[in-house]
Amino acid sequence: MTIRIQQSLRRALLALAAVGCAGRLHAQDNVFTGTNTGADRVRIAAADFRGTSPDAAALKRTFDSVLYSDLGNAGVFDLVSKSMQPQGTPGAPAEIRLPEWAGGTTNAAFVAFGSFGINAGRAVVSAYVDDTHNAQFPQVLGKQYTEAADENGARTIAHKLADEIILRLGGGIPGIAESKIYYVHAAGGAKEIWAMDYDGANAHAITNLGTISLSPRVSPDNSRLAFSSLGKYGFQIRVFSLLLNRMVTFPDSGGTNLSPAWSANGQLAYSSSRPGDPEIYVSDGSGNNARRITNSRGPDVSPTWNPKTGSQIAWISGRTGLPQVYIMDVDGAGVQRMTDSGYATSVSWSPNGQFLAFAWDRKYGPGAPGGQDIYLMDVASKKWVQLTNGIGRCDFPSWSPDGRHIVFAVGSGARAEVWTMLADGTGKHKLAGTGSDMPNWSFR
Repeated sequence: MTIRIQQSLRRALLALAAVGCAGRLHAQDNVFTGTNTGADRVRIAAADFRGTSPDAAALKRTFDSVLYSDLGNAGVFDLVSKSMQPQGTPGAPAEIRLPEWAGGTTNAAFVAFGSFGINAGRAVVSAYVDDTHNAQFPQVLGKQYTEAADENGARTIAHKLADEIILRLGGGIPGIAESKIYYVHAAGGAKEIWAMDYDGANAHAITNLGTISLSPRVSPDNSRLAFSSLGKYGFQIRVFSLLLNRMVTFPDSGGTNLSPAWSANGQLAYSSSRPGDPEIYVSDGSGNNARRITNSRGPDVSPTWNPKTGSQIAWISGRTGLPQVYIMDVDGAGVQRMTDSGYATSVSWSPNGQFLAFAWDRKYGPGAPGGQDIYLMDVASKKWVQLTNGIGRCDFPSWSPDGRHIVFAVGSGARAEVWTMLADGTGKHKLAGTGSDMPNWSFR
């Protein structure tokens, strides 16, 4: 039997007929996401750290590079180019000359610096951040980190330091440098669940089931991974324990079961065709006490929880014809249609509960201009903005835990790639190459 992997979540939607449009929405230029509010970004310099061990040079280069990249990716800093920084590598507070960093082409408000060495087989970093305009009390951060003296240890220290700097200087919101992205990786006729660091490094397989697995979703405590996998009785929800490094029991049910989604308190919502038509069900994290919360003609798929309240779910429904984005209360009441036209395929709710990111072919139909792109909508006003354009077919958006970034898929099938961008649509870049699809950002 030939299976079109990329279309597994859409099979129930492809046969839907066109529908008349509801009241028109219009793109707005005043949908603020936290990265486009017009506020000046903090200008910060990240000096190369001083090496204190002859055998630490290679690991120090990794550390310097990752720290610089993490701060640049944060979306809240104006990062000083290395070419504009003063010469020298201050390793301790007594060695830095703040006026050199505050003036000239550097013009930094803050500077991160310190030392990197190896002691007793451990990488040791002494890190500092100084306010260049506060000569009397400049230090805003002074901390020591230690990890294994290897490539991963150097990266881990850089991520931890970057997140600490982002927390202190970026408005009190924790950084994402230590977060993970889970995704589908195609190879050898199968699709397995993989994971990578937020920046695309350390990509590795999680499952090795030799079948087709889709839509990975990591639990809020990062202990479990839910996904849909093809088995003897069709697609069923499966759960992998990241603590035990093995599959754990999750009950099978009738029909096709797809697109699981965790709530902040550990419940699971998913789509199941056990009643005949795909409907949204909610169960506890072990798959027990499942209850149906939608009941309409046409498929209901791809649920996502409001992480802020836990009391609402957004999902894709074909109840009025072509699939649209809807929201409802967790008991199925209070249904609202959010999109007014076109063809929507997936949706993700921002951590602060304010925004929906979704894939939308807004002018769907034969000969229609445009294509499927990622859009962002303010839930309260239904104002939307288009975030991607001209980079290919975009799908499966997922929010970062800080609400400042979105990861998504570009392309389909064997050509799919995982990309990321800031929540205002800037800073787009590829994280994982062809055969990578359906990404999900960890809660932290």
